[in-house]
Amino acid sequence: MARSQESYSKREKEKKRLKKREEKQKKKEARKEEAKEGGGGIPFAYVDKFGNLTETPQDPEEKEEIDASEIVLEVPKREKAEYDPVRKGKVSFFDYSKGFGFIVDQENQEKYFCHISGLLDEINENDKVSFELEKGLKGLNAVRVKLLD
Repeated sequence: MARSQESYSKREKEKKRLKKREEKQKKKEARKEEAKEGGGGIPFAYVDKFGNLTETPQDPEEKEEIDASEIVLEVPKREKAEYDPVRKGKVSFFDYSKGFGFIVDQENQEKYFCHISGLLDEINENDKVSFELEKGLKGLNAVRVKLLD
């Protein structure tokens, strides 16, 4: 009875794998021999004060002492922008039954969400208001909303 093709391909794959392994070993040994015979290249590389590689070490008298405590390993803190936190705007929409609305900022015409819990006075559509911005779950929210005269 004849052997199946599957076992034949398995043997062929195994032969290829062994052949690759042998070739790799031969290349590795050849590189080792070449390194022993060649002896070329720089056995040590030194860095001078300008950051260039050299064959000779730097003169110890020219070395600079650096205080490790002066090295800062952090991102500098960003200074807060000096601006008035109280902004002015106009109520574009507000629904008391749902408990939320939107305010349009006068300066940049951005719409900000406003919840009924952030109101200090009762507001209606087209009222001029002053408010502050606070980060919410889905962006900036208008809080501490006051009605302007």
